Amino acid sequence: MLPDIRHKIREKAKQVGFDAVGFTKADSNAKDLAAINAFLKKGLHGDMAWMDREFPKYGNPRGNPKALMPNARSVIVFGINYGPRSDPLHMLSHADLGSISVYAQTEKDYHVIIKKRLKSIGRWLINTVPSCKIKIFVDTAPIMEKPLAARAGIGWQGKHTNLVSREFGSWLFLGEILTTLDIPPDTPETDHCGTCDLCIRACPTDAIVEPYRIDARRCISYLTIEHKGSIEPDLMSLMGNRIYGCDDCLSVCPWTKFSRPVSEPELQARSDLNGPKLNQLLRMDDTEFRAFFTKSPVKRTGHTRFLRNILIAIGNSGDRDLLPIVKPFANNNSSLIADAANWALGHLLKLDRQNKQSLNFKSLVGMKPKGPEK
Repeated sequence: MLPDIRHKIREKAKQVGFDAVGFTKADSNAKDLAAINAFLKKGLHGDMAWMDREFPKYGNPRGNPKALMPNARSVIVFGINYGPRSDPLHMLSHADLGSISVYAQTEKDYHVIIKKRLKSIGRWLINTVPSCKIKIFVDTAPIMEKPLAARAGIGWQGKHTNLVSREFGSWLFLGEILTTLDIPPDTPETDHCGTCDLCIRACPTDAIVEPYRIDARRCISYLTIEHKGSIEPDLMSLMGNRIYGCDDCLSVCPWTKFSRPVSEPELQARSDLNGPKLNQLLRMDDTEFRAFFTKSPVKRTGHTRFLRNILIAIGNSGDRDLLPIVKPFANNNSSLIADAANWALGHLLKLDRQNKQSLNFKSLVGMKPKGPEK
């Protein structure tokens, strides 16, 4: 083993555009395994059946990197900053616009960007140490990347279950290289959440059921991206204008004050994805949808689920002027779209009535009693 391999890997990672690098052993972790098994046993993963899928030889490989590469000895975890230039929460006050999660606004899908950089490091690593073997992962295999990143010293899993870094807040894309190289591990990062519970209180749907545990079935990111069916009315009314993902728990984390805006062109937010108009998005057909989101993760939801999300956001907008463009979708062949459209119509009318009642009450309160006649 080269004595300075850790230093060389860090240098190479910085050259190709990574902001954080950490090392840990490719061993199973009892705590990680217990956490994922409890999560799955309670059914908190909802529709995400792939989380409970087992490999014939190893059972559920989550929590055990060697299930994916039996001869692996180390995991190198890489992080890329994607900090936004403005507070994502500001978008929530613009009911006529769609709020898209920060990670999905980039010029290019982060999976493509990270995989390309990991391959570059992988080729360099094999050339440097020809005897080593590697495998590359970018959120596409059953590997628990957030616990691995914590064990590698990059950050810790906050109470919202996402990774938190003292340097980058909650804005880090992750990727991993499993290798046969025996690399000395870094010291795991300490949990710095303390008594703070801002992320729990900020969740619009109370999806963070207790510190460090989330019920995906209530999470807006899950509902708008992974969930394939209709959404419960009580949850739809809490989704606001979030049409793809949700950044609320990440945005309120106090550690975000130490983050910095992303500077790389490939990871810059597209201006047309930073608050697109809901009425324009609803008018897109499937071809236009695919063209508009061609390099975005949003495309993976498909046009049908995307329309479901847009209709829900319009229903929450309170804008009665949008009723005419929603009505044609109420009889759509897709029950997913029709259900969302009918809910949106009813909710818009309900909000309209509430607004009128509120205005009438305010006008009555503002009336001054007449003085006695002279």
